[in-house]
Amino acid sequence: MRVLVSCANGSGTSLMMKKSVEKALKELGFTITNIHHCAISEGKSTAGQYDVVFCPMNFLNMFEDAKKKGITVIGVKNVMSAKEISERVQETELAAKYK
Repeated sequence: MRVLVSCANGSGTSLMMKKSVEKALKELGFTITNIHHCAISEGKSTAGQYDVVFCPMNFLNMFEDAKKKGITVIGVKNVMSAKEISERVQETELAAKYK
């Protein structure tokens, strides 16, 4: 599964969220073939190359085009919480598609 993690500037927050996403997905049994973290500006233009996009809740609306193309977009309140990320993933169809 190809994973994109995107935040405002693409440095600190997205890197921390990337680690939480990796932990949560591995615990859920997903195989990650590619994971990338970046700024929202890059994420908006490259989201179509990924299977799932993770971002802070306040940036969900930035990925409407990706959603329309069938990309799963997951918003997270606490970017450090692998538990929350795991819960959000389980609310989607990712397990049916990629496990």
